[in-house]
Amino acid sequence: MRFSIDAHAIGRNLTGNEVYVRNLLAGFASLDVESEFFAYVSEPGAERDVPAGFRCRRVSSNPFVRLGLDLSARLREDRPDLIHVQYTAPLWCPCPIVVSVHDVSFLEHPEYFPRARVLQLGFTVRRTVERAARVLTTSEFSARQLARQYSIAREKITVVPCAVSSAFRPIAQETARARVRQSLGVPAPYLLMVGDLQPRKNQTGLIAAFEQLLRDQPHLPHHLVLTGQDNFFASRAKEAARQSSVPHRIHFTGFVPDSELPYLYAGCDLFVFPSLYEGFGMPILEAMACGRAVVCSNTTATVEVADGAAITCDPTSTAELVRAMRDVLVDGELRALMERLGVKRAARFQWKDTAAKTLTVYHEVAAVRRRSRSAASVRR
Repeated sequence: MRFSIDAHAIGRNLTGNEVYVRNLLAGFASLDVESEFFAYVSEPGAERDVPAGFRCRRVSSNPFVRLGLDLSARLREDRPDLIHVQYTAPLWCPCPIVVSVHDVSFLEHPEYFPRARVLQLGFTVRRTVERAARVLTTSEFSARQLARQYSIAREKITVVPCAVSSAFRPIAQETARARVRQSLGVPAPYLLMVGDLQPRKNQTGLIAAFEQLLRDQPHLPHHLVLTGQDNFFASRAKEAARQSSVPHRIHFTGFVPDSELPYLYAGCDLFVFPSLYEGFGMPILEAMACGRAVVCSNTTATVEVADGAAITCDPTSTAELVRAMRDVLVDGELRALMERLGVKRAARFQWKDTAAKTLTVYHEVAAVRRRSRSAASVRR
């Protein structure tokens, strides 16, 4: 079999999308030595993150050129049995499409996105989903929303959860804190949130809750660390921190590379993820794998991912968020219990399993195509 993967996200700091495709490629390399793999990359040096033996093809980093010209040209040259994309397929596609749609927040909550982005995704993702041979998504929640929004048969959708890299593991807290102080200048003790600065991640809600937490529990010495690259919402989140009564205890690190993230997680006293909408919520598992207690939303896919190994609350309720954070911080036994449960929960999500399930879909789609070609050849 011959499989092509749109890997333009590699090297572009696209957080979840980049983590997803990098780990899939690594999993494919260890599981399928018979198939040929083509990885279409855009950034200089991205080839270093593509497994040896895979064929790298360069495509433009400009999405209009990549989707309108480059990918189609590469597919004509490489003649794969399918192409796997995230969200959007090339304009002209001579082979079956497998598409990963991690969530449809742009349809269900367009207020979280710039209007131009909503219009673009609304058109291109629908077109891709309708043309796709199979749609992959990361949670049962997202599968239900996809089926509803696009009126497609549930059988066309395959749930393949994301996973957590082995780089995320328990590290002695003081060792981690020393590393974080040196590399990022972050003081301890601290609460942590990881996620791009955008409305649905709810950093402003967390800032309000953190301010109230310190007002209710003035003896707590904690800082709040918000990690994630700036987005169109960054100025609003940073202004909320400046306007709070504790601006000196709220810190924005910007984007943090994978090499530093495990230390950042391991050094915190509590990981808080009050996102308003998630198709999965990978940071929840990363924090758990690092041995940290988690407070997260009780909505969308986060409950499915946490599955009893986190304290959940209504992310729109400041009072509930404050109570959840306070309970974990002041109750050492509860915190230790959540840490143990989290490590066990995270261990159930392995990238090799994700890659294996994805490969199964590839082979099913490719087999259908080859049977169709054989039948057409016989008829001729």
